[in-house]
Order: sequence, then structure tokens, then C-alpha cells
Amino acid sequence: MTSFRAFRIHNDDAGYRAGIETMDTGALSPGEVLVKVTYSSVNYKDALAGAGKGRILRAYPLNGGIDVAGHVVASTDPAFREGDAVLCTGSGLSETRDGGYGEYVRLDARWTIPLPASLSLRESMIIGTAGFTAALALLRMQDNRQRPSLGPIAVTGASGGVGMLAIDIFSRAGYEVHAISGKADHFDFLRGLGASECIDRHQLAFSGKPMDSARFGGALDNIGGAMLSGLLPLIHPYGNVAICGNAGGIAFNSTVMPFIIRGASLLGIASAGTARDLRDRIWRHLANDWKPQHLDSIATRETGLDELPGVFARMLAGDSFGRTLVRIEGTV
Repeated sequence: MTSFRAFRIHNDDAGYRAGIETMDTGALSPGEVLVKVTYSSVNYKDALAGAGKGRILRAYPLNGGIDVAGHVVASTDPAFREGDAVLCTGSGLSETRDGGYGEYVRLDARWTIPLPASLSLRESMIIGTAGFTAALALLRMQDNRQRPSLGPIAVTGASGGVGMLAIDIFSRAGYEVHAISGKADHFDFLRGLGASECIDRHQLAFSGKPMDSARFGGALDNIGGAMLSGLLPLIHPYGNVAICGNAGGIAFNSTVMPFIIRGASLLGIASAGTARDLRDRIWRHLANDWKPQHLDSIATRETGLDELPGVFARMLAGDSFGRTLVRIEGTV
């Protein structure tokens, strides 16, 4: 066993608490693949879990971090050998098993992804769950016959991590992207990622009609609520709206008209439990034809384990921009 540092989350008779602890690799969640961690990242779920603001964890105590990348140090599965570069996103990390905010993590082999040759460990964690979610949305939309010829893709919450990576990924895949954001001061940045048009959500007026003139070929919605209600009547016939967030609320009002008159589809994007065959397809795309071209720009901050509480507080206060990479230094 090896001792190492981890950002560990507790919820017991002593209350909810989280911080840096020293633990042994023998105390990690079970799995076939022991990994020495190089990078993780910060997602909104990580901030909620680390600050005790959301019911993310379903077991305690656990190490935080829903993303992880590093090198195999031991494996009982013949598919993985010492020194292999691997990554994992979601798949129960920091929910039912220890996550990536530690110098070591033990992974279930069936969810461990060999790092594609054209991605670095750092790049894979800038992409992380945020980019994986955007790419899963694109995959599901295209499997449901979404094509660039249907018209531009609206990306809501475009200034967030999923939104930024979606602009880059959808643009790479040949789509015109219209970015919707309440942060007009970031519009030049979003155009630099590939958005052909930026729309201030504060100035976006929806008619409230069951259907309106088709404006978008499809959409990736990070907001939900009134935003989703307003988008559905604007979707081109047989276009798709992929929903992956609820920053604007979990409820929305709609009619059946966009669905039965225009054949629009509403696709739910739940990245954490994505089947392995889809994961493999998505990471092949992300390493090749969908690989984001502006990862160094999207990664606006790099931090260590000790700084995580401050990063969480800023994110939950709405004072974050771009992706935060977590560089994790091992003990050996």
C-alpha cells in the first residue's frame, strides 16, 4: 500500500466536511486498475459535492472529482499494463466510488478508457465530462439524423464549460453555431471558438406561440426551464434539441406541436452512465475529427488539490469562466 493525499468528502454524525487527507491505496474503492493520477478537472457537480450544496454523492466518505487521467501502476485486468495512459469520466466517480481528486485512484476496468494516441492526458481533462457531454449530444443528434443542412445549432449557456466545448466541437463537425449567453463581454471569445453568431439571452424574446418561424436546425441546451420552452417552437422540421442542464429550472412548459407537426425530437443527455460502446465512439471522435481546436484557450485556470475549496466557491457564485484543470502531484 502507498500513502497519498486526496480531497475527501465526509457526511456522518460529525456533519458534512471535505478537505485534504492522507490515506492508503488499500482504502480506495475496489476495481481492477490502480492509476497514479496526473490530472483531473472541475465541473459544476464537483463544486456542489465539494461544498456540500447538492446531493451528488450516494456513499461516504469518497474522494471528489468526476474526471481523472493518469498512468496505470497496477492492473489485474490483462487489457491494461503498468505505464498505460488512461482516462475515466463519470462512471460513478465521486458518486458511488472514489474520484479523481487524489494522487491515486482505483478504477473499474470496464469504464477505463485507454488514452487515444492523438490526445495528451492534459487535453483529455480539459475536455473531461464537459466536452464528453457536448460530444455525446452531437452523437445522439446525428444518430437521429441531425445534419448541418438543417440550419444552425443554438448552444445555450455558451459561456460555461459544456457550452464552450460544444461550440468548438460542433464547429469542427461542420455545423454553424449560434451561441446564447447572458455574458455579452465574452462574445468575442466565443466567436474565437467558432460561434458564427452570439445572442444575448437577456435580449432574446420568445413569442410564446406553440410554434414560431423555424430559426435553428437544432440546439444543445444547458439551461432548461423557460429557455427550453422558448427554443422548442423555433426548431427546424426534424431537428433535435439535446438537453443536458437545468440552470434555469427543472420544469418547462411546452405543447405537442413542435413534435407532431415538425417532428422535432427532445433528447436527454446523461453522460455519467453512458454505455461503454458509446464512450469508445465518442473518445475516438474527440481525439480525431471532433477534437476541439482551442483547448489551451478554454483551459483558463490550472490549480492543485489545496486550492479546490476556493475554486468551488467561485464557481458556485457564478464567478468562473472556462475550464479549470486540476494538476495532481503524486507522492512517488
